[in-house]
Amino acid sequence: MSPMKKRNAKPTSLYLLTVSGSPDPRSQSSRLLNSFRFLSTVKVIPSVDIATLPLYQPAKDRAPWPTPILTWRKQWADAVAVVISTPAYLDNLPGPLKNALDWLATSGEAGGKSVLPITFPPSLPRGKHVMQSLLWSLQALGARVPASLPLAQPDLNFTDNGDIVAGENRDFLVAALELLC
Repeated sequence: MSPMKKRNAKPTSLYLLTVSGSPDPRSQSSRLLNSFRFLSTVKVIPSVDIATLPLYQPAKDRAPWPTPILTWRKQWADAVAVVISTPAYLDNLPGPLKNALDWLATSGEAGGKSVLPITFPPSLPRGKHVMQSLLWSLQALGARVPASLPLAQPDLNFTDNGDIVAGENRDFLVAALELLC
């Protein structure tokens, strides 16, 4: 299917795709994204484990694609919007996240897709450069970025069930999600 057809395809179900720049399910980025099931008015689905995607090489970006690549691309195509939360590794994007985004470069699923990028380092302004790098990648993919959120881990508190404690920061995240969906 051509990239233009994918960009104009209607999602088969209404869901928000979450992508953690840290593939560790115990990471703070993954924890933040898991809390979105309490914040979003649409179903929230975590992406394929981006650490399982093969290393992107243009010469290998052709059929038959590995199953994880097909799943990754379909998740993007079918999502109503995408939220990416990432830590800063050496003040830049984690390798697995950059690799995962590279796999979207030729297929078109990110084109026109609403994406909310979030940096979630232990302290600010530590995520400043990673946010810029992520925004450049999303721009190159043709994604629509209505807002970006630099958050510091100490600014959010979680309840025992994984929700974000009620307050200004939770309200801010709910408002940001409403911009997407």
